[in-house]
Amino acid sequence: MIINQVGYKYASSFQIRSFRGRNNNQQSANHNLQNKKRSASMSEIITEYRNENTKNIDLLSTIDIVRKINEEDKLVALAIEDEAPNIAKAVDIIAKQFLKGGKLYYFGAGTSGRLGILDASECPPTFGVAPDMVQGIMAGGDKAFKLAVEGAEDNFELGRKDAEILTNNDVAVAISASGNPKYLLGVLQKAEENGCKTIALTCNHEAAILEEAGHGICVEVGPEVIAGSSRMKAGTAQKMVLNMLTTGAMIKIGKTYENFMIDLMPTNEKLKDRAIRIVSEIAGVKASIALETLMSCEWKVKTAITMLKCKLIKEEANEALRKNCGVLRRTLKSLAVV
Repeated sequence: MIINQVGYKYASSFQIRSFRGRNNNQQSANHNLQNKKRSASMSEIITEYRNENTKNIDLLSTIDIVRKINEEDKLVALAIEDEAPNIAKAVDIIAKQFLKGGKLYYFGAGTSGRLGILDASECPPTFGVAPDMVQGIMAGGDKAFKLAVEGAEDNFELGRKDAEILTNNDVAVAISASGNPKYLLGVLQKAEENGCKTIALTCNHEAAILEEAGHGICVEVGPEVIAGSSRMKAGTAQKMVLNMLTTGAMIKIGKTYENFMIDLMPTNEKLKDRAIRIVSEIAGVKASIALETLMSCEWKVKTAITMLKCKLIKEEANEALRKNCGVLRRTLKSLAVV
């Protein structure tokens, strides 16, 4: 155990490990998971602890309330830093499955489910991927995004049903602050049966999903500002990690050049302006030339860059990109452009 700067005891990242191992008997496995003994009750889960640092928050001035929350939020990035190796391994798992044609699925309930949907929805406009390449699935369905669905996170069979979509090329990420919803245990069981890679993301080192997933990430951020309100530090930690998972994986499969989003979809004026700036910067041309070239190739940023840097027509640029799996850096290198 280690103690952070405000005095909370929590497990250090080296205590979190990847786990495997399941019961081959289906009925027995279902029974074991649905009735899984917790090593801690809900009252003992760290996100349920009372935060001594904010005990009298209701007596503070508005500015001091804000400062207290900000003080607690500073702990999130430090906790994530401890889990960097596990996050990096997860990125590599996802990128490898993407290259096989697989998809990434986020599963969660409540805040965790909403964060998964949020991250998934940002991938198509940012990286130009198909809407189904990264998906968020929430316990209780789409209606649960706005309104809580009673008992959804406790429904093991619902988790199994929602996970039927998974294949052996996919990755399923189970997201939960406590890490104990039966819904997610059902997801992970079905995922393993389908040969799908599984990752658990939690803020509790005693989470059941850490034991059931093929790989685990545990960002233990300590008690919340308001006891049990895991939408706060735990939610912030989860969003930051999800950013790393999708951004890291997209970088690994060639969806960026340097730190530019070269596969963005310019669907509005702001994004068209960004596309012009990206082409202008990488190709070393004036904005007017970048705009003219983009308009000639249906606003495809990589095509425009290849046309300008390699002095090719649109068809030639598209063919060069196709031969290099759409990876711009590889394309430019194949055409002897530094």
